[in-house]
Amino acid sequence: MSNLDHQTLKLSAQQQTIRELSDRIVVAQRPIQILDAVKWGPEIKQEFFKNKCKELPKIDASYYQNRPLAYDIHDKKTEFQGIERDINRLLGQFSGVGSIMLRMCQEYRQALRMIKARGSDDFTSISIDLYGSSEDAFYPGAPLLNDLAVLLSDTLSNLNQNLVSEMDEKRYTSHEAAEILRQRFSEYFKGRAQEVVVEQSDDIIADAAAGADRVKIRTDAMFSERDIRLLEVHEGWVHVGTSLNGAMQPICTFLGKGAPSSVITQEGLSVITEIMTFSSYPRRVLRITNRIRAINMAENGANFLEVFHYFCECGISEEDSYGHTLRIFRGSTPEGGPFTKDLAYAKGFIIIYNYMRLAVQKGLVHHISALFVGKVRIEDLHLLYELIAEGTVIAPQYVPPQFKDLAALSSWMCFSLFLNQLDLKKLSENYRHILPT
Repeated sequence: MSNLDHQTLKLSAQQQTIRELSDRIVVAQRPIQILDAVKWGPEIKQEFFKNKCKELPKIDASYYQNRPLAYDIHDKKTEFQGIERDINRLLGQFSGVGSIMLRMCQEYRQALRMIKARGSDDFTSISIDLYGSSEDAFYPGAPLLNDLAVLLSDTLSNLNQNLVSEMDEKRYTSHEAAEILRQRFSEYFKGRAQEVVVEQSDDIIADAAAGADRVKIRTDAMFSERDIRLLEVHEGWVHVGTSLNGAMQPICTFLGKGAPSSVITQEGLSVITEIMTFSSYPRRVLRITNRIRAINMAENGANFLEVFHYFCECGISEEDSYGHTLRIFRGSTPEGGPFTKDLAYAKGFIIIYNYMRLAVQKGLVHHISALFVGKVRIEDLHLLYELIAEGTVIAPQYVPPQFKDLAALSSWMCFSLFLNQLDLKKLSENYRHILPT
């Protein structure tokens, strides 16, 4: 998935400067693997279950310090500061593309601070700066993110129990699931399918995870029809698709490598694509809302055991409850605050859905496609659309069908603008003879 060679591009002097600065960001960020830096080893899980799930894992700051990084944090910070100085010097402080690159450098330096703070009280506060809090609001006086989880939990739990079908049967091994995904990706990524790898892995917490050009399937996991369809659109169409679109950028190569907070747009876009393709299901959404509530518990002082027992009380197996709890406390300590990255799924969904509604209302629906040019932040979309118009950024090649047909998408969003003004409680009174309580 390499970019076009410099020699094959006919770039202006300014475009060449942008390309060179962009390439420097790509190279500088390459060794910074946040999830790898915050993970716990398998021996922690073994000890936890050996102790009958009754003792806190033995994790403190020294645990992380004894797991050396592949780079020096101070040197990396200095490297990004140098790139920032050159962006200001060569592009000027009011350059649109320069402002995006400056913000990326600043975020990477913040991520390095978070990695350095592993196991300390500062870890969660920096995590919240990057990914948000469960008590974030979307405007003054609006419901909090945790309120969404609380509101949906009972409804989702009921639906999860009553809408199970053969589509939910875990009957595919990781090998079979990987083969199905390879076939489906060969159809979706025509022309680049040979570059998209689907492989089994023993080194991931989730059932699956996407990298720049590959989807990893956890070797010991089993999959249902719904699981595979969700992985197809979430990991493939969005995560791999935006990676490929970013990798094809001849000038703004940084779009292939998103800064930490771009995960909010990425995961939100993945969830909304799941929903628009009817690939999601109550158990999936319940998993997202349960994590919000668990993060809120940890933000308010709950420890690893308390959060673990919360997941168990949700009817989740001890094995899976450990995995969910680990996601929340990795990088921290069992009695410290949470790693808030998993808020990105719901937070990103809400932000993107509202962005699309407003884009339709304001007649700016064509801006929506900029979501797929690479690993982006929604705050940068107006600049990215301008960069597409001037040719500095090329339009995305891989866009899910539901986002390609802007006429159909606009129709949906137009109705949404009106439907959201209706009071569901008052409607319930009028529908009481149709829908019994």
